[in-house]
Amino acid sequence: MSPDRLGILLLSGQHDRAHYAFVLATGAAALGREVVLFATNHGCHALLADWSGLEDAERDDRVQRRGVAGLEALREAASELGVRLILCEAGMRAEGLEGALLLEGVEIAGIATFLDAVGEGKLVSL
Repeated sequence: MSPDRLGILLLSGQHDRAHYAFVLATGAAALGREVVLFATNHGCHALLADWSGLEDAERDDRVQRRGVAGLEALREAASELGVRLILCEAGMRAEGLEGALLLEGVEIAGIATFLDAVGEGKLVSL
């Protein structure tokens, strides 16, 4: 496994952290790095089709009005760039999100899958 692989652990359900997790993921992927984004607990909302459950979700409108890519555009870019998206099964249960509609391409797995996917790469937690 490549030591240049980047693992992003999204624990927070705050819009600013979820937004930046996708900024980081897409930026690294655009530079050719393999990226795995793992969302758990309240961060799971960032990988749902409807991410309005994020805290301060209305911040996205302010960000876009200021000329910064919004969360929807970043999620689309992540998909196009091949970012691997994993939703934590335990975190999903803890948040009561079983049966929620997921963003296309999201896997449901546990922490062992995430850590194995990152291997000897770098890990960032938001």
